[in-house]
Amino acid sequence: MPLDSAVATVTDRIIARSRDARTAYLEKIARAAEDGPRRAHLSCGNQAHAYAAMGGDKGLLAEGRAANLGIVTAYNDMLSAHQPFETYPARIKATARAVGATAQVAGGVPAMCDGITQGQPGMELSLWSRDVIALAAGVALSHNTFDAAVYLGVCDKIVPGLIIAAATFGHIPSVFIPAGPMVSGLPNDQKAKVRQQFAAGEVGRDKLMEAEMASYHAPGTCTFYGTANTNQMLMEFMGLHLPGASFVNPGTPLRDALTDAATERALEITALGNDFRPVSDILDEKAFVNGIVGLMATGGSTNLVLHLPAMARAAGVILDIEDFNDLSEAVPLMAKVYPNGLADVNHFHAAGGLGYMIGELLDAGLLHDDTKTIAGDGLARYAQEPKFANGELRWEDGPDAPLNDKILRPAGNPFQKTGGLKKMAGNLGLGVMKVSAVKPEHRIVEAPVRVFEDQDAVKAAFKAGEFTSDTVVVVRFQGPKSNGMPELHSLTPTLSVLLDRGLKVALVTDGRMSGASGKVPAAIHVCPEAADGGPLAKLRDGDLVRVDAAAGTLEVLVEDFDTRAAATPDLSANGVGIGREMFEMFRQSCGRAADGAGVAV
Repeated sequence: MPLDSAVATVTDRIIARSRDARTAYLEKIARAAEDGPRRAHLSCGNQAHAYAAMGGDKGLLAEGRAANLGIVTAYNDMLSAHQPFETYPARIKATARAVGATAQVAGGVPAMCDGITQGQPGMELSLWSRDVIALAAGVALSHNTFDAAVYLGVCDKIVPGLIIAAATFGHIPSVFIPAGPMVSGLPNDQKAKVRQQFAAGEVGRDKLMEAEMASYHAPGTCTFYGTANTNQMLMEFMGLHLPGASFVNPGTPLRDALTDAATERALEITALGNDFRPVSDILDEKAFVNGIVGLMATGGSTNLVLHLPAMARAAGVILDIEDFNDLSEAVPLMAKVYPNGLADVNHFHAAGGLGYMIGELLDAGLLHDDTKTIAGDGLARYAQEPKFANGELRWEDGPDAPLNDKILRPAGNPFQKTGGLKKMAGNLGLGVMKVSAVKPEHRIVEAPVRVFEDQDAVKAAFKAGEFTSDTVVVVRFQGPKSNGMPELHSLTPTLSVLLDRGLKVALVTDGRMSGASGKVPAAIHVCPEAADGGPLAKLRDGDLVRVDAAAGTLEVLVEDFDTRAAATPDLSANGVGIGREMFEMFRQSCGRAADGAGVAV
């Protein structure tokens, strides 16, 4: 199938826009790669420090003729998604030894859980953790003793931060190794119902706690299709996982076999062998287009609209919100996974999963097949799925039809003809809306605004019974320069109650929503942000605002708006407590949300 004209147009536009940055990046990477395996150029003293604790591996390391693998791990046992990584380094080292190579834990990176910090001050560090992760991984790889790197990370900011580091060290191969989702627990729709009942005062905290513990209950990634699982999808669409690796549960023989195979593959694609695949060759313009196509086809997390531009910039690729919008218009929504539907990622995987979807999108001409991946040349390999039997790992063709059409549909018969994202633009600024979970009848709201400057004030107004008519709720001064751009996911149950009461309601904010954001229409990432004097800073209670996801417009309908002075609230409280003091330099130096709000890139 020829490449779809819209995908080709967007790709050509990105290539042209990125030409200077990409050329400079590749020239930098070529200079870094030209000396070959780096540890051969270290002094004897340098090397002795690097190998001192390596026991029986010292000989191979000192000889320098066998590949040495650097492990960058986001392990901690507070995050269910990362707890399985505790045993991975030992397994990776053993697999490396079995093929005559070595592996070392190069370093660890922080990994915070947004589920714990939702609605809490710690959420104001969440976005910055992405750049801290990139910097920490850079420190790990700066020892310059590795022929390839494997990255152990799954969740929201962890994968984007690791990609930024991998691209920066683009002269060495990089393989991402997932841990997989936890087995299914309490269905996500039932959990959401209890949250709404609690917000409405219909059940007590005991019932809420019971539902939450039944939903988040085991090692592995949370099972809804939020940012963590969207990250895993991206790693397959962009060719940095082994095919079919994303949604295999932890602690299974197949999961272990895939970890072993990923280690072996990382060692096969170093400059010491015959299939050198530096990550700079994989992370090109076409790979990022494939990632955005996957984001739209699956109805993935809006957080990736923020992260992908930052990830791409690290590889010299410049993405624009228009690219996301145009690809969303061209790509059908093929999956219904919570919060876009009732299924979780385990159900999605069982229905055919990413392998079926990639095969369908390739057949429809909506993906670039001529990309490099860690598995080989061409994305078609990712239409296969792994099987493990009789001690042997092999890949087989996946199903040629979805096994549950309530979860997964063919590209020619999708849930909707366009993807899950809409650019929102007008005299209130530029933002995005995830429309895949919003019913068509809720996508246009024209109503007076209530203006708030923190999410707690919204909840207090709700509890006081102040929302009795159609309302556009504006939560401003939530952008990266204001307070680190926290997710406002804890507003979803509250606003959902208003929607269920028959009110028309929408959210407009320069902050973020979680990848679990659901049925309330939310124009997010609005920029320029209020702290930069953006239009949201001029809004007043009662202003008539139109949020129109059908037309992609975000407008205030008052005559004197342009002549108003911008509000200048006291943001000093955002700079103290729970570590916020240490991130003042991040708030001062970050980029626009539309460009990824980056500090390290």
